[in-house]
Amino acid sequence: MRRVARVVLLDPRDRILLLHGFEPDDPADDWWFTPGGGVEGAETRAEAALREVAEETGITDVELGPVIWQRECSFPFDGRRWDQDEWYYLARTRQTATSLTGLTWLERRSVAGLRWWTSAEVSAARETVYPTRLAELLRTLLVEGPPSAPVVLAREIV
Repeated sequence: MRRVARVVLLDPRDRILLLHGFEPDDPADDWWFTPGGGVEGAETRAEAALREVAEETGITDVELGPVIWQRECSFPFDGRRWDQDEWYYLARTRQTATSLTGLTWLERRSVAGLRWWTSAEVSAARETVYPTRLAELLRTLLVEGPPSAPVVLAREIV
């Protein structure tokens, strides 16, 4: 099981940053997702979260908060099945300008862009967004604040 750190990155207006991904061999198979990725070597999940945000978005001014959600998921991507144990960190930034220059080779083949979304925009989205309950989870987070302990989300298998 791949250990993954994901980031619910909010700007001063409580917008969330999502990346627009797609299957490398089928750009019509697309979705939106939070920044993040696999833990490398001896780094902690928090270190991985900050590294991934910097690489995938160019944002380095990040105040990393607590783990707010956890989930296990399994999905096909780029010709293989990925089984992941994901921890979602809450984070804040004042830096809203983004850059995709730090993407890996695979990410350059599978990321179409990124943008800031309001909670209402996530709720109204017709596109696929992961985790699938993001609209509801984000609304709850913005109204109630971070949970006292991470919320364990249902396992998702795609």
